[in-house]
Amino acid sequence: MTLSLPPQGTPATPAPLGSLIRGHRLRIGLTQRELADLSTISVRAIRDLEKGKAQRPRTDTVRLIADALRLGPRSRTALEEAAGRGPRAGGDVRRLSVERAAPPVPLYPLVGREAETGVVVEELGSGAERLITVVGLSGVGKTRLALEAAARLHDAGLPVLWHSGDGATADCLRADDDPLPRLAEGCARFLRGEGHAGELLPELAEVLGIIGGPGTVLVLDGVDTCGLDFGRLSGLLRAFPGLRLLITGERPWNVPGERLFLLSPLEAPAPAAGHTDAAAVRFFLSQLRRVRPDIVPDEQALADVAWICHRLDGHPAALAAAASWLTVCDLSTLRDIVDSDPAPLLDHLAGGPDGSRLQERVGRTLAALPPAYRTLVGDLCRAGDGEFLLQDVVRLTGRTLPECGRLIRELLVSGVVRSSADSGRSGFRVLCVVRASAGAAAAV
Repeated sequence: MTLSLPPQGTPATPAPLGSLIRGHRLRIGLTQRELADLSTISVRAIRDLEKGKAQRPRTDTVRLIADALRLGPRSRTALEEAAGRGPRAGGDVRRLSVERAAPPVPLYPLVGREAETGVVVEELGSGAERLITVVGLSGVGKTRLALEAAARLHDAGLPVLWHSGDGATADCLRADDDPLPRLAEGCARFLRGEGHAGELLPELAEVLGIIGGPGTVLVLDGVDTCGLDFGRLSGLLRAFPGLRLLITGERPWNVPGERLFLLSPLEAPAPAAGHTDAAAVRFFLSQLRRVRPDIVPDEQALADVAWICHRLDGHPAALAAAASWLTVCDLSTLRDIVDSDPAPLLDHLAGGPDGSRLQERVGRTLAALPPAYRTLVGDLCRAGDGEFLLQDVVRLTGRTLPECGRLIRELLVSGVVRSSADSGRSGFRVLCVVRASAGAAAAV
């Protein structure tokens, strides 16, 4: 193959960002999947960058890719310069600053959740939904899902304004060059009923006018939806047609136009052939590698992990806490403890004297349920730790079928139960972390 060179004295045309990434990747023999694993960037984002669909990635995305490709100083600089030459490059400093508005950087790779992330990105990216509220039990991974969705939306060209509420987790790093945290905080305060439209809307209009393009994503992570003002939201959405909101919390807002997105624990079916690659198993193994890299996941180890994941219902925070106990016991011992009484394992050994405080947070969720729901949860716990069906709830409560259907739906939305197909039927399970918290509350 012959390469044509530019005429002498003519400066060479800089390689587009996608061509540079693909060239470096192929040079060291990586697939897109391998580069994604090494960089913790999604495969879809790598693919979009190489195809030129995403041309203005955030600074941290470029850094992670450069680190994964092991680029030297000169190649790294060329990659960074190419990342700054998107179709909207050349604007003033204010424009460049606003266009870099980016979500925080997660501390750990995302395991599983590909389908869930894809739905959120598609609906917000296309504008099909303008308000998505992700709900689920504490520790189920709402913030991590929002981080991944926001990163993909940003890589696709949508600036992201990010606000962390009191209920947000701290396992992420804010971008050093994020210029707009004050504006995101102002939007959150405005939606909580603080301040006046005249204080926020002019600045927001200026910023969104500078950004242009298809729209902007505002993320309110870990907020109490009960404190949000729907009238003010309606005003924002009318004033700025390109604005989309992604909210994470423990309860839905229950307002018109809200797209309720229930985030359940990771898939953790009853152990059987072919289930050792379930999302919960992969998540636990990622935790195991951090705690005990010496443990080889052979067939027996995978069987133990699959059983632990099933018993803990695939709940990410519970799995992370259980994995921390591998610093003081082996895998088979951990399985035995999970079989006998998993409640003590819910305290994360790396979390200090207070552990992960998971049971405390789940206890608050249970306490916030109406009395009828708490009574049902207690009855289900006393009936056993297996799967229950809709007909079982009818029998336990004496209520009508529609009433029981609504009871189960609300328990699903609150996150205290999850869907189960262990028996091949449409069943449900009370989460292990909920049983532990309910048992602790009953003992007081």
